[in-house]
Amino acid sequence: MGKKLLFVYNMHSGKGMIKDRLADIIDIFTQGGYDVIAHPTQAVGDATRFVRNYAAMSDCVVCSGGDGTLDEVVDGVMDTIPGLPVGYIPAGSTNDFANSLAIPRDMLQAARDIVLGDLYQCDVGAFNDKFFTYVAAFGMFTNVSYETDQTLKNNLGHLAYLLQAGKEVFRIPSYHLVIQADGRRIEGNYTYGMITNTRVVGGMRNLTGTSVDMNDGLFEVTLVRTPTNPIEVNEIVQNLLNINENSSPLVDKLKAHRIVIDSSEEIAWTLDGEYGDSHNHVNIENCYKKLNLFLNRRNKSYPDQNNVAEKH
Repeated sequence: MGKKLLFVYNMHSGKGMIKDRLADIIDIFTQGGYDVIAHPTQAVGDATRFVRNYAAMSDCVVCSGGDGTLDEVVDGVMDTIPGLPVGYIPAGSTNDFANSLAIPRDMLQAARDIVLGDLYQCDVGAFNDKFFTYVAAFGMFTNVSYETDQTLKNNLGHLAYLLQAGKEVFRIPSYHLVIQADGRRIEGNYTYGMITNTRVVGGMRNLTGTSVDMNDGLFEVTLVRTPTNPIEVNEIVQNLLNINENSSPLVDKLKAHRIVIDSSEEIAWTLDGEYGDSHNHVNIENCYKKLNLFLNRRNKSYPDQNNVAEKH
């Protein structure tokens, strides 16, 4: 009997390219010694449900879709069998997590890398009673991903996000927050915040810093204070894009293992680009090296090549 591989895929991610490559992908896994159980997702949350139901009888889980599909699969794995190997074939519009680890956009090559690869031990985020792979965020722009029409995402890619984000400039929110980050207390009015474990956010590099280690047990925390005039907005943008390397009193940047955020009102959060409900209290903790992710370290473009676990 071969090893059991759960293959969860979203037929609608990106431009639906998986439909033309599905048979070839399954063939690659089969030739790699796996018995494949394939499951097309049916609705939001279906990937998590499927993984929870079948993870115990599997040797690994592979998903294909956008970052939201990966988020659901990782949530299911962490809920049932933390450490169960996970493979990712990116097929979304942005694929921030895959880009951070140089996972190929070529779906067949990504499948081959899963068969040939080693296990990279990556940090995962715990958010109250959920898990996220690379970003938890609130405030301005956080609803862009899940409010942008899927057809628009497929046809326009990053431009779709920019078109939706342009609407946000005229409705800047403000939340009074008390933040505890590894014993450090911060309080103030904030319009945006992101807790990340990624090198790429929204298709853009360096928003989270230029020295990001995705398995050091620490998040990169970026908190943007509420601007009061266009000059401050410009200062914030320049700081986030690293155009101006000087620090800004309008942007708090730090690294932390655990972050607790309290607010007087409920705030909508997004986890890996998907709606994560509204909360007035969140506890976010870094799960150090808890995600075993297939990466092919023979591909020299992969970062963190020294942080690799055993051959699977």
